[in-house]
Amino acid sequence: MGTLEFITKEDLEQFKQELFAELRRPTFKPPTGKDKQKPFIKSYEVRQLLGISPGTLLQLRKNGQIKFSRIGGLMYYKYEDIEAMMERRE
Repeated sequence: MGTLEFITKEDLEQFKQELFAELRRPTFKPPTGKDKQKPFIKSYEVRQLLGISPGTLLQLRKNGQIKFSRIGGLMYYKYEDIEAMMERRE
């Protein structure tokens, strides 16, 4: 089983604001610096960062090696957790 994380009302409010801001943007523009990085990223972004397949990402979730939050049918990951994972791999 994976690790349980609790999401506060403040987390949801921040997520809502970020989601609305992203939906208002006409096109996707990758962040230019770490300070502009979104705090939560989607599965496809994690796969791109780590250079892994969907199956590998699934195994990382199942083994508890990567933390995630499920909102509706989508998985979200904290960018700082992914960044820490990349540093551990080096």
